[in-house]
Amino acid sequence: MLHSPMARRGMVTSPHHLASQAGLAILREGGTAIEAAIATAATLCVVYPHMTGLGGDAFWLIAEPGKPPVSIDGSGAAGAKVDAELYRKAGHKHIPVKGPLAANTVAGAVSSWQLALDVSDHWGGRLPLRRLFEDALFAAREGFAISAHQAAATDRGLAELRRQPGFAELFLAKRRTPAAGSTLRLPALAETFERLANAGLDDFYRGEVGRAVAAGLQAAGSPLRAEDLARHRGMRRRPLSLGLPTGTLFNTAPPTQGLASLILLGLYQRLGVTEAEGFDHVHGLIEAAKLAYRVRDAHVTDPARMSIHATTYLSDGILDRMAWEIDRAKASPLPGAGAEGDTVWVGVIDGQGRAVSLIQSLYHAFGAGVVLPEIGMAWQNRGASFSLDPDHRNALEPRRRPFHTLSPGLARLKDGRTLVYGTMGGDAQPLIQAEVFTRIALYGQGLQQAVSAPRWCMARGLDGKTAPAGVQVEGRLDPQLVQQLRQAGHCVEVVRDWDSLLGHAGALMRRGDGLLEGAADPRSDGVVAAF
Repeated sequence: MLHSPMARRGMVTSPHHLASQAGLAILREGGTAIEAAIATAATLCVVYPHMTGLGGDAFWLIAEPGKPPVSIDGSGAAGAKVDAELYRKAGHKHIPVKGPLAANTVAGAVSSWQLALDVSDHWGGRLPLRRLFEDALFAAREGFAISAHQAAATDRGLAELRRQPGFAELFLAKRRTPAAGSTLRLPALAETFERLANAGLDDFYRGEVGRAVAAGLQAAGSPLRAEDLARHRGMRRRPLSLGLPTGTLFNTAPPTQGLASLILLGLYQRLGVTEAEGFDHVHGLIEAAKLAYRVRDAHVTDPARMSIHATTYLSDGILDRMAWEIDRAKASPLPGAGAEGDTVWVGVIDGQGRAVSLIQSLYHAFGAGVVLPEIGMAWQNRGASFSLDPDHRNALEPRRRPFHTLSPGLARLKDGRTLVYGTMGGDAQPLIQAEVFTRIALYGQGLQQAVSAPRWCMARGLDGKTAPAGVQVEGRLDPQLVQQLRQAGHCVEVVRDWDSLLGHAGALMRRGDGLLEGAADPRSDGVVAAF
C-alpha cells in the first residue's frame, strides 16, 4: 500500500519538484497559501515551459475556513481584430493549432495572480513579488535540467514547432530537441519576472512588458495588439457547487468545463456503487462522463453567450433523470473526439487551513509554438478551440472568451475534511478528477494511493492521438476487468503504465484536526513538499 505524505504546518503539491519546493519555502516564511501558489506557479512557468507560462491562462478556487470559496477566472478573450474572415482569407477552414494565427487570445494567468494576491492581502499576506519570484528567477538565470516530459513534448511536435517564430532560438539546440537532463537557461524570462517584480503585475498588460509582448506578437504575425492586452481584466466569479451525501463539491463556472466535473460526480453518486476498482466503478464513471460531456458540448462556452444558466443541470431533478439513462451493464455511444491539453495543477494548504486549487495552461504543448525571445516565453493557443462555424456553440467572435478544459476541484466533506484536487488532461479532466475524488471520498483510499492507482480515460491523448477505441486504460488495470469492459461494449485500448497520456493529477487534504495529507502524480516530475 502506498503511504501519503503528512504534515501540519503547510503543504504544496505540483507536477515539478522545484516548483513544490518554491511554494514550501514561502510557507516556511509565513506566507499564505496564495503566495505559495504564486511562487509555485511562477517556477513552473520556467521549469515546465511546455505546460505553462506567462503566456497562458489560469483558474483558481480559494477556500478560507468558515467562508464561501472564491473563484478567479484568468482567461483571455480573442483580440478585437480576430474573426472568422481573418482565417478564411488566409485559406483556413479551421483555426490552426500552431503558428501566429493560433496565438489569438490574450493570456490571463498574470491577471489572475493579481486578483489572488488581493485576497491574500486581506489575509495579511506581506511577501513582495520579488520574493515570490525568487526561485523562478534563479532557475531562469542559472538554468534548470530539462525534464524528460519537456524533451518528449518537444520531440513529438518538433517538425511543426521548429517552424514557429522564435521557438528554435529559445527551446532547441541547433534546431534539435535538447536532451533530457541538459541545462536550459531563459535569461529573457528572468528579466521579464524582474520587471514584473519591480513594476507590478499590471505591467504585463498596460506597461513596458505589455508593450514588448504586443510588439513581439505582432512581429510574429499574431492578430493580437496592445489594445487587446490593455483591455484585459481577470474576474472573480462565483464557483459552481453541488451538494452530495459526502459533502459539497466546488468547481469553476463557464467558460470552463467545471460543470461537467460536477454533473459526472452527481450522476455517479446516484448509481450507489459500493466498491472501487471493479467493473461498476470504472463503467459507471465512464458512462456518467459521457452524459456530462453531452451537456458540456451542447452548452458550455463564454458565459456571456450561454442560453442557459450552468446551475440548471445541477438540480436534483435533472440529475435524477440523467442517471436513469445509464445502463449499468452496457456501454453507450461515445461522444466526439476530445481536446488535448498540456496543463499544470497546483494545490496548497497553509497552516491556517486556507486552501488553493490552481490550474494553469498553454493548452497544447508550448501553446501556439510562437515564442517571444525578448520576453522569454511561448504564447498559448487556447483560441484554437474556437470554431469558424457561426452556428457553433464556441463560434469565433472578436473579444469572445473560448471554452476552457481547465477546471480545478475543491470539496468540503461532511466529516470536516477539505480536499483540493485537479489534473492535466484536456478533455479528460472531469473523468480523471472523478477517479481521484471517488477513491478518496467514497472509498476511503489514501491520497497517494488514489492518485497512483491505474487510470482510464476517453479523450484524445496529450500526444494528439485519438484512441480508436475511445477508452484508454493503463496496462496495470486488471486484465479480467478489461475483458469485462470489452464484453459490455467498451472498445478498450491498453496504453503504457504511468503514461502522461492519462494526466498528471494531484490532491491535498486537511483533516478536521488540522493534519494535512498530500499526493503527487508519479506520472509527472512532481512531489509533495510539506513541513
